[in-house]
Amino acid sequence: MRGRPVTQADRDQVAELHGQGLGRNAIAKAIRRSGKTVSEIAAELGLSFDRGPTRIATEARKVDAKAKRAALALDLLDDAARLRQQLWQPADYVDHGGKEYFRVDWTLKEPTFADKLKLMQAAGIAVDRSVRLDQYDADPGVDAAKSMLGALAAGLGAAYDQLTQPADGD
Repeated sequence: MRGRPVTQADRDQVAELHGQGLGRNAIAKAIRRSGKTVSEIAAELGLSFDRGPTRIATEARKVDAKAKRAALALDLLDDAARLRQQLWQPADYVDHGGKEYFRVDWTLKEPTFADKLKLMQAAGIAVDRSVRLDQYDADPGVDAAKSMLGALAAGLGAAYDQLTQPADGD
């Protein structure tokens, strides 16, 4: 069972309300039609609900966020490098203890093994997060295309091998 037919009055109202800047759902509510019907009428009239300024602002925010992620990824790599450098430099230590809670300071030629392990873990985490940020913004189509091209090359190589091998009995 189909709904009531679209009238010229419906078309006129959609055009007028669209011209006032109302969105699809607001127009649907105002003329008591479904959003789908309003979309169909708008398409028929050559109208769009794509709001240019909103879309442009959203795209600008996405570009800004991508730039911030790229800068953060680079900062994380710098952090990892600085952490790694600490592995081979003198390390200062402080301890408190005893009944009088005395402070004792000393320096080792290099951090202790346990501290080196912690530095490497922190550097590894920084590198891992940097890579993840890069992957977040990577084009997923590039990896799919590489995979497809690799499979195609392997298939062509196998076909070539079959054509160039002598047949049995030759």
